[in-house]
Amino acid sequence: MPPATPPAAPPPAPAAGPPRRVLVVEDDPTVAEVVTGYLSRAGYTTEHAADGFAALDRAADFRPHLVVLDLMLPGLDGLEVCRRLRRSADGPAVPVVMLTARGEEADRILGLELGADDYVTKPFSPRELVLRIGSVLRRAESAPPAAAAAAVLRAGDLSADPAGRRAARGGRELSLTTREFDLLVFLMRHPGQVFAREELLQRVWGWEFGDLSTVTVHVRRLREKIEADPAAPRLVTTVWGAGYRFDPAREEPPEQDGPLLGGDLLP
Repeated sequence: MPPATPPAAPPPAPAAGPPRRVLVVEDDPTVAEVVTGYLSRAGYTTEHAADGFAALDRAADFRPHLVVLDLMLPGLDGLEVCRRLRRSADGPAVPVVMLTARGEEADRILGLELGADDYVTKPFSPRELVLRIGSVLRRAESAPPAAAAAAVLRAGDLSADPAGRRAARGGRELSLTTREFDLLVFLMRHPGQVFAREELLQRVWGWEFGDLSTVTVHVRRLREKIEADPAAPRLVTTVWGAGYRFDPAREEPPEQDGPLLGGDLLP
């Protein structure tokens, strides 16, 4: 009888320093046990909550660096948990990786709109989930290696500080998720260039393939936070059939001394 195949080695441990805390919110005890086991072997400190209300309580006490959040939960569903986590954040929003079933596309899109940073579809590979978690945390916690890369980016009254991971518009700090901030910084570093959704998925998310609606949702959310009129964006514009472009020169429409005669104002 051939020897049993040894279990796959866990993914690489997180970066040096105190163990990263991950809250796993999952009502299926088997799934929760497997996920927390893989995370523990990969070097993370984990806590588990089996329903939405318990998740909010544990998040307040445990103060996780990241939350793995199932959408289908008893008591309070995952979308509402995500919404309340975002509403209660008094600093940078905690990254959220959502677990979704294949038939929950509408809920997954809504989750991304609420600020989820990533999602994994059930059934999933625990090893892939751990790798996704590591990717999200690295992006949330990484500091640019060079001074030039860390310079504050500006476009009119919009600014982004890559080193401090803060963005502001008109002197007011913006509440951006990890991916929204990464997307803004990437676009501001490449003004005037058009990027297809596939390229943004690869260069901002680090995915070689994936659901392109992820990019669409994040662009929409970013516009809602940085544009004077999200319905008529002037900073992050759509180049039909090609992708998106950051246009700092179009940030504000030209001022008018008074109403134009003989016609309406042009867009």
